[in-house]
Amino acid sequence: MKNISILGSTGSIGTQALDFIAKTKNEFKVCGLAAGTNIELVKKQIVKFKPSMVSVSNKEDSEIIQKWCNNKKYKTKVFFGKEGLIKIATIKEVETVLSSVVGAVGLEPLLAAIDSGKNVALANKESLVMAGSIIMERAKEKNVAILPVDSEHSAIFQCIGKENKKSIKRLLITASGGPFYKSNKNFSDITVEDALAHPTWKMGRKITIDSATLMNKGLEAIEASVLFGVPMDKIDILIHPQSIVHSMVEFNDGCVMAQLSNPDMTLPIQYALSYPDRKNCYIKRLDLAQVAKLEFFYPDFKKFQCLNIAYNCAKIGGTMPAVMSAANEVAVRYFLDGKIKFNMIPKIVETVIKKHKAVKTKDINKIVEADKRARIAAESAILKIR
Repeated sequence: MKNISILGSTGSIGTQALDFIAKTKNEFKVCGLAAGTNIELVKKQIVKFKPSMVSVSNKEDSEIIQKWCNNKKYKTKVFFGKEGLIKIATIKEVETVLSSVVGAVGLEPLLAAIDSGKNVALANKESLVMAGSIIMERAKEKNVAILPVDSEHSAIFQCIGKENKKSIKRLLITASGGPFYKSNKNFSDITVEDALAHPTWKMGRKITIDSATLMNKGLEAIEASVLFGVPMDKIDILIHPQSIVHSMVEFNDGCVMAQLSNPDMTLPIQYALSYPDRKNCYIKRLDLAQVAKLEFFYPDFKKFQCLNIAYNCAKIGGTMPAVMSAANEVAVRYFLDGKIKFNMIPKIVETVIKKHKAVKTKDINKIVEADKRARIAAESAILKIR
């Protein structure tokens, strides 16, 4: 039995992971769960999985859940905030931590998990964008595995297998294109409902908006560069509306390997948690004859400005990707709250990065500080345009 903790247990990835675990028999034990403010779902997860520790966002909710656990005679200990996340990430008996929290909040718990010798199933791309080289170096020092959960990176990981990484010619990261790759609609007229209407994937709100702007693909390209040691100029994005080919690897001899399956996050989640084994999966099996066609297009970098911004920030390096990611988080939150228009997201990000002087550093505190300053700058830029 593999002992695991889940950071982000009430989100899209976390709930799908728990659904998979519930279908297995005596293969996984859930020792810790960290969530946000959905305390009713947290209670249901405690009842079903009986973790030894749980963490939520704030103290008030933690006290409510702790009292409820005591009344139910559950032995679960309840924590809150950043310290709570770190406690869940470092439970002694845990072997693998699934990090599926959204945003920069995942960075410090991720590093804590690595430092305590845990393998990490990683679905928090922002951490790698912020401090990728630090994370990978720390994982190597501690001899722990970083197992990608994003479907694209899981696909690349599976395609590379035991191949020599020096034989990689380029990585081809696929993108559904979101709802707007063919749309002629003015981006200033796009509503929150329009942007959340993803054509093939069911995901959390933030990542769904990132998919609509294609910022998600920029973040994923940076993540892939870090995970697989491939420079950005050898990473291409391909629009693939069917979302069947989850990414490809081209090797020096001209061979291109791809991983295919129906669009369902259960498979990459399960693979990361079960690695190196492959377990039976309950997703719909792929029937290529039924799919009938697979299409691929290069994205329009002018139309999707966020993609261009991400590649430029990756080239600059240092603290710039962290600043970009932080500004994007703020802009997306304001858009989801209906306070700015869709077309303002890249403009806010660009405003913030133009004011930032990138610094190359191995000091995690300096990266966190750059992230904080970028959030303040993004808030200020938004106030000026509203």
